[in-house]
Amino acid sequence: MINTFYQALKIDLYYSVNSFLFSLKRLPIFKDLITNDIYKSKGIKAVVGFIGSIISIIRASFFKYLYYAFIYYLCSSLFKETNLSNSYYHVLFFLTLLGLFINNKLLNSSKKKYFSLILFQMDGKKFFQTTFIWNLLTRCILNGIFLYIYVFSVKGGFYEFIILLIMTVSFRVVGEYLNILFYRKYHYIWYSNTILYYPILLVLFGCSFLPYIHIVIPFSIITLITVIIGIISIYAFYYLMRVDDYTYLFKQLYTQTQIMNSNEQGSYLRQSMIDVKEKDKEIDTSILKNKHGYDLFNTIFFERHKEILLRSAKKYAFFLIVFYSVASYLMIHYSDYNVFFSSFLHYKLAFFVLIMFYLNRGSIITRAMFFNCDHAMLRFNFYREPKVLLELFKKRLITVVKVNLIPAVVVGIGNGVLLVLSSLWSIPMIITNFLFIILLSVFFSVHYLVIYYLLQPYNKDMEVKKIGYSIILIGTYIVCFLLKDIVLSSLYLSIIGIVFVVIYILVALKLVYKIAPETFKLY
Repeated sequence: MINTFYQALKIDLYYSVNSFLFSLKRLPIFKDLITNDIYKSKGIKAVVGFIGSIISIIRASFFKYLYYAFIYYLCSSLFKETNLSNSYYHVLFFLTLLGLFINNKLLNSSKKKYFSLILFQMDGKKFFQTTFIWNLLTRCILNGIFLYIYVFSVKGGFYEFIILLIMTVSFRVVGEYLNILFYRKYHYIWYSNTILYYPILLVLFGCSFLPYIHIVIPFSIITLITVIIGIISIYAFYYLMRVDDYTYLFKQLYTQTQIMNSNEQGSYLRQSMIDVKEKDKEIDTSILKNKHGYDLFNTIFFERHKEILLRSAKKYAFFLIVFYSVASYLMIHYSDYNVFFSSFLHYKLAFFVLIMFYLNRGSIITRAMFFNCDHAMLRFNFYREPKVLLELFKKRLITVVKVNLIPAVVVGIGNGVLLVLSSLWSIPMIITNFLFIILLSVFFSVHYLVIYYLLQPYNKDMEVKKIGYSIILIGTYIVCFLLKDIVLSSLYLSIIGIVFVVIYILVALKLVYKIAPETFKLY
């Protein structure tokens, strides 16, 4: 088993190192400095591998720290009237329970598993045993470190620390066990079923905010549930260690996703794009009347994919309607909520920059464009001519804006309703607030499409291989996060937004026309 783990670790390390060197070699600054001989250098690979391992450890530790720090910040700032330790344990319990349903790893498709099980034909049972034990061990160590810090920060003791540590580990074991049972019965992973996934996500995440209305699960109940789950996890662990058809299960999953050569996070999303394409081949011919050239081409594409493109936008709109309905009820019946929402909408409107960033579906839409259209069309030179690119870009931009306006309009109207329910409001304020939300939606629609055309991050194997693309996305998030704290009236924000978006669109069209013919290509 130790040898199996060592071989799997080597495969994962070599793949990561070679991928990094390949990405580095493609940067303009290193293009002429780095040759293919670099892949033969064991010394360079050892250094890069060592640095990469250290970075991976730091990254894993950092994200685990952020997780526990976020819970502490949430409880200390939002649940001030509730005992800090009780609210911390409550939130941690529900988020851990949420992870039981949506954070399973054993059946995820990945390059490491493909190389190990398919190409190198490693023993599937030993591979998954060692991988699972290693994941549990690292999880136990990282959780132990930060749980120890924050449990004692909220005035907890060693008893609470042990119970919570057992909870984080045992819930994960039971989650993996239930996920495999579910797959064997229904032949798909449960969190790829959006009908099942989103209600669980919404309910459990919502329950973690119950301390805000002074409802807290007692630690004695958390202890009892942890003991029960802990006992079940012993059997679950025994079951997982005895399953001997992991390779077969993985091959079944990989057969479903290999067309798109997908990584873990996008596997079922990409597969669903293919399903929609096959299911919606027949299009209402009345929609295509008076359509010509690339307008016709774009219309056919979006009609065939409208289900996958509109699905998430409609779901966001539905949950937003529920949220604003609940918020309206609270504002009418509770003065504290009226004050909170009124103050937020009057002085924290800039926070919606970050909200609209999350609501925008631009990344999914551009992914669908490449996987089901551009991946094939970019093989033809005429498709990359400046006039063709600009014409198709404008048609796509209109469609992307329409899709993203679905949740944006709900937010704009919802804000208007809450403003009317507040003590201070005016018609200009409601109009400028609505206009600001719409402008944010338009901006992010343009932004995602522009960076897709100017950087085109996907290679012929449909993998994101451009570091610059990821850097810009991260940079966009950071900017949105920093802007959320700006205090400025909706009128001024709307004026600034209008000017900025108009300039951005004009510059974007110019850049697409001038630069995209050189950058929008298949690698």
